[in-house]
Amino acid sequence: MLEQTIRVIREVSRQAGADLCPLRSATSRSEALGGHAMHNRGSLPRTSQTSKTRCLRQPEGRLFLTSAFGTTLALATLFLLSCGSGSSSSPSPAPTPSQPTCSNAATGSPTDYSTSPTISSCPVFPTDNLWNADISNYCVDPNSDQYIASINQEKQFLHADFGSDPSYGIPYVVVPAAQPLVSVLFNQYPSESDFGTSGAGCTVTSTSGCYPFPPNAPVEGGSSSTGDRHVLTLQADPTHNNCTLYEVWEGVKDANDNNWTAANGAIFNLYSDKLRPDGWTSADAAGLPILPGLARYDEVAAGEIKHALRFTVSATQTGFIHPATHASESKNPALPPMGLRLRLKASYDISSYSGQALVILTALKKYGMMVADNGSSWFITGAPDPSWDDTDLDQLKQVPGSAFEVVVTGTIQTQ
Repeated sequence: MLEQTIRVIREVSRQAGADLCPLRSATSRSEALGGHAMHNRGSLPRTSQTSKTRCLRQPEGRLFLTSAFGTTLALATLFLLSCGSGSSSSPSPAPTPSQPTCSNAATGSPTDYSTSPTISSCPVFPTDNLWNADISNYCVDPNSDQYIASINQEKQFLHADFGSDPSYGIPYVVVPAAQPLVSVLFNQYPSESDFGTSGAGCTVTSTSGCYPFPPNAPVEGGSSSTGDRHVLTLQADPTHNNCTLYEVWEGVKDANDNNWTAANGAIFNLYSDKLRPDGWTSADAAGLPILPGLARYDEVAAGEIKHALRFTVSATQTGFIHPATHASESKNPALPPMGLRLRLKASYDISSYSGQALVILTALKKYGMMVADNGSSWFITGAPDPSWDDTDLDQLKQVPGSAFEVVVTGTIQTQ
């Protein structure tokens, strides 16, 4: 670059009729151009002559320029220094692309049901309910990796805990508004149970409530099951805004009549966002309703699930995040809390999946899934249906737990 600078200066000097003094050495050249042309360009020595430019030798051997040539030399040098040596200069760094901003802003309304999922024409909670929230842009929880690692300690892949076998999954039944009430005796947690209201043939007592259970209400695992024996009944009367969900755990029908015994009972108004009191359990350990989180065949057949799914993990901490209201007793903060919301990562490629499994995975990217109970890790729950394709659902077993991330939906509370 220095030699190019000198050539340009000589050409400018020739055209101006100036007599440029030879530069003595490479050291002098660098010093002359760097010392004065750059650093002292605003204070170059001037003479009284205006018709001709002269050069003066100073004792130190530095080159001093006068009159118009000094200005020309300075400008030429600056120009070349700014343009480079003629070779390609290093490109400017590309601007960093803007990153999408996560947002947990609430959407919907507590009185709007226009896009809510439905069962027998009943809306399943308002559009602002967290079960129905699109969490695809929610912020990732800073403890996400820790929670995922803790869940992975027991099992490491997704699993559909439902299928075509009627004993595999959690069944439910829909009844009309006129369904007769029967007595349900709560023999373990009456203080955390909803009792309903008295009606024809049923009277609420201090330990028993009135639920519209039909004689043939399906029991999880079948009538002889020794498992959780959940019983779910939806009383559907949307014409009169009556869509009420009744759920019990460890439900057993009396042998001699239509009454039932259960560990506890919970009632949910599907037109409302109201939660159970903090510290209260439900038919689920988390205090959540079960039916809203089930994968249902009719939704998948229609091509879209519009809500979060329920799933279990082997161990949870003594904390919960709303809409959950109840927790387990472990003091280990590395364990997930009840109500924790997970999302299938946007980066996880689901293009190779098909059929029913693809619909479920698509929903897990948009609505995610919620920790609802203790059980086998990564088991998502659905209602049994003879139309489920079990081979199709087996595709879910290829999805690793590492494909999920935890999102922020609220603060952890303790009971």
